[in-house]
Amino acid sequence: MAPRMDDIMRLCCDISANQQVKVAVQHATRAAIVAGGTVFVGGILAGPAGIAVGVAVGGLLGAWLTSGQFKPLPQILMELPPNQQQKLYSDIMAVLGNLDWTDMAQLAALVMGNAKLKQQVTAALLSYITKELSAEVRYGD
Repeated sequence: MAPRMDDIMRLCCDISANQQVKVAVQHATRAAIVAGGTVFVGGILAGPAGIAVGVAVGGLLGAWLTSGQFKPLPQILMELPPNQQQKLYSDIMAVLGNLDWTDMAQLAALVMGNAKLKQQVTAALLSYITKELSAEVRYGD
């Protein structure tokens, strides 16, 4: 990872850890597979009535499996594939503009020492998380 991108990723991790941000990334594919599987099994075992039961049970089971899976945002950020890290980097750099820094410590001091800039970086980070990752955000424990 390029040093500047690494600095931005670490900054995002520091900000989100400081604010105790947790996110739940939706697992629509897993829910769809579970729902489809129960509909299929219901249809095979009980015909049309089984399909109806399979839809109800599969929907509830899919929702239950994907609910409440919150992870700390720094963990999510470090697991992002390179193309998503690049997108986040671009979004944060749009906020930082021409800000110049030499290392992570200086970048953190510049951003954390400026309340408006910190708020803008946080807003860009949360916007990325909710729009690009379709994640639900929660603060605190």
